[in-house]
Amino acid sequence: MTPINFHSNPATVPTPVPSHKHVAIVDIGSNSIRLVVYDGRTRTPVALFNEKAVCALGQGLGSTSRLNPEGASEAIEVLRRFVRLARAMAVDALDILATAAVRDAIDGQAFVETIEQRCGVPVTVLSGEEEAHLAAMGVLCGIPQADGTVADLGGGSLELVALDQGRFAGPYATMPLGVLRLSEGSGNVRALAEEMIEQQFRNIDWWPWTKGRPLYAVGGAWRALARLCLAQIGHPLHVLDNFSLDRNESLRLIQLIANQSRKSLEKVPGLSKKRVPHLPVAALLLEKVIEHAQPSRLIFSVYGMREGQFYKRLPPEVQWQDPLIASCSDMAQTAGRFPEHGEEVLEWMSGLFRHETASQGRLRYAACLLGDVFWNEHPDYRAEQAFLRVFRLPFMGLGHQDRAALALAIHARYEGDADLPLAAGARSLLAEEDQRRARVIGLALRLGHSMSGGVPGILRNTRLFGDKDTLVLEVPADDPAFAPDLADRRHDRLARAAGYERFEMRRI
Repeated sequence: MTPINFHSNPATVPTPVPSHKHVAIVDIGSNSIRLVVYDGRTRTPVALFNEKAVCALGQGLGSTSRLNPEGASEAIEVLRRFVRLARAMAVDALDILATAAVRDAIDGQAFVETIEQRCGVPVTVLSGEEEAHLAAMGVLCGIPQADGTVADLGGGSLELVALDQGRFAGPYATMPLGVLRLSEGSGNVRALAEEMIEQQFRNIDWWPWTKGRPLYAVGGAWRALARLCLAQIGHPLHVLDNFSLDRNESLRLIQLIANQSRKSLEKVPGLSKKRVPHLPVAALLLEKVIEHAQPSRLIFSVYGMREGQFYKRLPPEVQWQDPLIASCSDMAQTAGRFPEHGEEVLEWMSGLFRHETASQGRLRYAACLLGDVFWNEHPDYRAEQAFLRVFRLPFMGLGHQDRAALALAIHARYEGDADLPLAAGARSLLAEEDQRRARVIGLALRLGHSMSGGVPGILRNTRLFGDKDTLVLEVPADDPAFAPDLADRRHDRLARAAGYERFEMRRI
């Protein structure tokens, strides 16, 4: 099998995003209103400012068909503040999007007109289909090849969208099953809530399509459930995005959480107390979606409608970039000494990884791009700091196991202690072979950087490969960059980690 050639796919290689300023998006939801200002010059939606106000616009909507009057008055003042802040930040674009509550209320249009008059900005009221598609685009922003069902839960509605290998498959549904509406409509009586859910779900004729595909859960209430699941299983990484569970485990945990008391739930670190009253309904909805969809896995996404709007603004050639590679490339350009060296060392070590999968090759590419990013950390703490930053940074498109492998590779690159207690959690997420592979990547990075000084052009004159039980490094005999005593313990460590009995330098 030939090595993976990342440069054969233009979607993998980062392309500069057209230079422009910041992008501000205001999401007027049924329960809260949020302003997020993103750096519009990156492939990934980096939030420069994020503020939320709970106005409960949709409170009572199910019985009155009108917006909550107190919430509407408060929302106007919140929006005036948000628009003022966005203008002070000189944003290049300001999108104000209203969702289910405003869309469904009989006084929703009057509310929109008041906003436009008082704030001097246009408001877009999303249809159910538009809201569903933007939520799905938020998932695609982080996982461009997402394949399965996106379920977006808000205060006023639940949207389901089918994705097929990164493209809209056609089917979608929008239902008045948000946590506020369902709580009020059922009086928080489980039997009544189940009846309301089943009544809506019976209208979906494409459930067979969802079977065996991932389910991507989007929305604040389900993120709160994800936090509770992490706490229940003692997961070593408290990063919600791309936290994944198989179907049976997800149902077990959701049912376990549903039976806990409110008092015990409020003790969970990082869980908003305002979310707790709605957790039983949120858990029931997720349980029912899983039972009907029968997904292979449940994957939580922290990216939804707002990130979908950000993603929608990107040019198509930028949308299809790999978000992980784009992020690592940005970090290398910003913090690396010789950022172009990453791709050179990627090719140089490829002889050690001739049978890797595309997924493994992608992770190795990311590690090579990050190989020199942490050079200016204090030497005594460099390996530890590099590990912690990679393990906890908000990378997009990176599952927890891949995040652990990437962090361990960068830790080994800086010759970190293999028994670092902080790394135990990362190691617990990986099989022994995956841990070994991460260490080989890191040790190869260390050797490549030390031999070349991180300077591009030097490694191209060498070749690293296996010859039976020997790891061989071929170097030009007349190049003074490769001193006679260059071979040292770094070579031996790499050889042993890669499964060779010895190391040999050959001058040609």
